Amino acid sequence: MDGMAVRAKNRLRWAQLPDDVRSAVEQILGDRVVEAVSQPGGYSPGTADRVRTANGTRAFVKAASPAQNPDTPVIHRAEARITAALPAYAPAPRLLGCHDDGYWVALVLTDVDGRHPVTPWRGDELNAVLAALETMSAVLTPTPQPQVPSAADRLAEDLTGWRRVAADPPPDLAPWARAHLDELCAVADRGLAALTGDTLCHLDVRADNLLVDAAGRVTVVDWPWAARGPAWLDTAMLLLDVRLHGGHDTEALLRRLPLTADADPDALTGLYAGMAGFFTDIARRPPPPGIPTVRAFQQAQADVLLPWLAQRLGA
Repeated sequence: MDGMAVRAKNRLRWAQLPDDVRSAVEQILGDRVVEAVSQPGGYSPGTADRVRTANGTRAFVKAASPAQNPDTPVIHRAEARITAALPAYAPAPRLLGCHDDGYWVALVLTDVDGRHPVTPWRGDELNAVLAALETMSAVLTPTPQPQVPSAADRLAEDLTGWRRVAADPPPDLAPWARAHLDELCAVADRGLAALTGDTLCHLDVRADNLLVDAAGRVTVVDWPWAARGPAWLDTAMLLLDVRLHGGHDTEALLRRLPLTADADPDALTGLYAGMAGFFTDIARRPPPPGIPTVRAFQQAQADVLLPWLAQRLGA
């Protein structure tokens, strides 16, 4: 899940796409594009533009090639497959079409007239998103896409990060984590084993993957990591983002929200232990091409998760 990153500073613009890619997008839209506004949020170094055609049709276009980042076209292809198969009742954009010439991949999606939630999270927007995730988990159970991987399979490598840390601890590893490496490995293993269920989970819910419109309706965007898992998983993942930005008692939220209140507390702790291990391990690696600031974001996630884990484990 290297897709969890920070904002790309070197994002391409619509006008920088090759002529044939822009023409293919215009064929999907059935008209020529007369306006393209690059969007500042998100994590891909490829394009992310709200476009308008001559007849007033609006859409959202994202495109990338291996020249920006070798993984981004693969991620776009996965997102195209998953988004195309999402049911109409899912709170997600619709896929209007996809151009894939083997090098450039361009997704054309319905445009959502909304903005990302404000961070640090406002109470009203957080409540709206949490309610939307509860509804989403209900309508996507059983999963309408049984072919997607299980969450345990999708996260198997990520949530074993503590084993890699234990084998080669970074010199700046937090003292508490260094003293509890065996326990963290075991807790994360239990968390991974608990990721069972038949809900279609987004798996990467955070402010940058959410849009809220003027009426308060919530749309969940960017679905390449979707997987089958427990109904509480997306809510638990969102609380990582809430914890990162501060201003809310995430422990109180876990106890109050129906999905997480009914979940096994050890499963939640295990998930957070696994995510802390993932961020601790990956933050020390060289940044991937085209995303130079990703490691600072991942380190920040580790830094907020470790004290929370210590609290949950009573250490």
